[in-house]
Parts: sequence; structure tokens; C-alpha cells
Amino acid sequence: MKRSKRYMEIAKKVEHGKLYGLREAVELYKQIATAKFDESIELHVRLGVDPRHADQQVRSTVSLPHGTGVTKKVLVLAAGEKIKEAEEAGADVVGGEELVQQIAGGWMDFDAVIATPDMMKSVGRLGKVLGPRGLMPSAKTGTVTFELANAVKEIKAGRVEFRVDKAGITHNAVGRRAFSVDDLFDNVKALLQAIYRVRPASVKGTYVRSITIAPTMGPGIPVDPSVAQKEVAA
Repeated sequence: MKRSKRYMEIAKKVEHGKLYGLREAVELYKQIATAKFDESIELHVRLGVDPRHADQQVRSTVSLPHGTGVTKKVLVLAAGEKIKEAEEAGADVVGGEELVQQIAGGWMDFDAVIATPDMMKSVGRLGKVLGPRGLMPSAKTGTVTFELANAVKEIKAGRVEFRVDKAGITHNAVGRRAFSVDDLFDNVKALLQAIYRVRPASVKGTYVRSITIAPTMGPGIPVDPSVAQKEVAA
């Protein structure tokens, strides 16, 4: 792959073969995030799980202390009085069966989906559309609930969902270049703490195998998992 001159220059700042401390990696991210836009800081965590087994699925949510720096467009699927509750809570799009049909037809102008339990019979038909995009409502992540006001406000405030992909890796943006090092470190720490908390009981051996921090348009910074665990626990 042909790399730009900018990429090659900032890649020199990442020492080959070195595993960085967590905060050290965040500080380095601030130095190499030099694109002409406010880049995200991405956290990629490879876990020692086999996602093919139901008891080794890792999926949950966490509210980042300083948000993500991005305001999500929230869609709520509800009926009756719950529609008004969602609107008053600040949901961007609210509706029922008519929205389910629009989504089934290919409309995807939203970043998060919340549904009330009584709507799931209809929403279930959207599994093939929303599932691959990580948008399918789930009780496990608090997006299937009658407590719409709380769910909408939490997502707007910076709640993120993490889940392993087929390779057993989680991928999340946890802030922007404009954030301070302290705020970025707090967010990274909060996400890692949440990942450690939901370790499946069936997983033996090493749980967190590798951690990488990266800007949107730059090289990854490898983090030492053992050092990171101590920093997260501090």
C-alpha cells in the first residue's frame, strides 16, 4: 500500500517493536494526529475469546466521562405515549411501524436505535439490515427498554457500545484530537475497565491479548496489555 508523505513522517514517531504504556500511547496519539480535521482516537482491543461460542460473546455499553466528541442522531421505535416521551428526551427521529418499513427499504439516516419491548416483533425483521451495522436494539446494551428518556440522554451524552467482531476484536472511537490528554486517557481507561468487567467466565488464559491506539488517519500505537491493566486499575 502506498502511504502519503505525511503518514510516513508521523510513522517514524512510533518506535518499531516497542509496546507503550497506556497514557504514553495517548500522549503520542496527540503528536501524530496531524490530519486537517479533528481526528478521532480509536481503541482496538484483541480479546482471547472465540465469538463463535455464545458464552464467549463480549458486548456491552459504557458511558465515557467526556463523551465522544460526536453527537449521535438517535432514532426511537415506539408507540403510543412513549413517542412523546422519546421526543421530549431529545430523540432525533421517533416513530413506529412506518419507520420500520422505511429502514427495511434502505433508509439509514441515524447513528443509534432504541426500541420499546412491544416494538421488537416488528424490529426483529430488521436484523439483517441493522445487525451488520451494529445498530440492532438489544436489552443487553440498554437499547430495548421502556425507559426511553434515560436511554436517549445516555447515548446523547456519550454512551458507546462495544462488541467483538468475528476475529474477537473490539473497535471504538473514544474521543477527538481536540480533547486534552487527561480527558482522552479518562475515556480510554473507562472503556478498558468496562471490557475487563464483562470478561466471560468461560474464557481461560489471557483475556486481553493486544491493545492498539490509533488516529483516524495514522499508524497504530501498540500498547503493553499488562502495563495497561495496571494503569486501568490505578
